[in-house]
Formats: sequence, structure tokens, C-alpha cells
Amino acid sequence: MKNKILLCSLAAALVAGGFIATKTLAAEKSGSAPAPLRKKILQRLANRLELTADQRSQIKTILQGERENLKPLLTARHDAQTNLRAAIHASDANETSVRAASAKVAIAEADLAVERLKISGKIAPILTAGQRLKISEMEASVDEFVSHALARLGEGRDE
Repeated sequence: MKNKILLCSLAAALVAGGFIATKTLAAEKSGSAPAPLRKKILQRLANRLELTADQRSQIKTILQGERENLKPLLTARHDAQTNLRAAIHASDANETSVRAASAKVAIAEADLAVERLKISGKIAPILTAGQRLKISEMEASVDEFVSHALARLGEGRDE
């Protein structure tokens, strides 16, 4: 079940271009190839979408071209999230400081979402109608899973 959730989550991220862009940027930044598990997951996703070698190449080119735009946005999001965690765990933590830190995360997420929209607009035309449909189905599956999980939240087991 965990593998299905992960695969569906990754598929949703692919649509926006964020996941692969993030992983590609991280791998290039560190100078290493993607971790074996990450590489395996991305390969499975590409296979599930039945991406051709040409599509893979085009998508990779787009993501490499967006690297300079993504790097500061990803860095800002990471820094904002790190600062939010610090604000939550600070000895003098209070609602105001946590809300302020959370607002910075939201701003960084919004900026990143706009960039993901732009990347998605470049990637979508490369995909076939069938591939776009598969992505929509995977996203719907993730949404359905989360909805069911939320519905079960708090039900717990009798012990």
C-alpha cells in the first residue's frame, strides 16, 4: 500500500514538474546521481506513463533549463520550512511567531507553485492525451486515498 501511495504522489508531482525538478536539482547540486530508490521510483513512473526516450529527453531538457529558476525557490522553501520547525520548537514559541513563520512557508510554496505551473505548461504538450489522462487518474487516486484516510482519522482501534 505504501508503494502505491508513493507512486501516486510522485505522479501528481510530475504533472507540476516539481518533483523531478527538485530531485534533479538536488542531484546536480550534490554532484551525485539520484539515490537508487529515487531513481527506481522515477523509472517506474516514467514506465507507467510509457514515456518514450524522446519524451524523457525533452522533459529532462526542460527541467535543466529551469534549474536556475528553481534553485532559489527551492532554497527559500527549504529555509522557510526549517525556520518554521525552529519556531515551533523554540523555548519561547508562541502563536504569533509560529503563524509568522508559517506565513513565510506559504509564500515560498506559492512562489514554487507558480513556477511548477510554468514547468507543467511546458511539459504537458510533450505528453500524449493518454499520458495526461493517466496522470489525472493517478492524482484522483491520491485524492481518494487522502479523503478516505481523513474520514478514518480518529476512528482508532478498540484496544
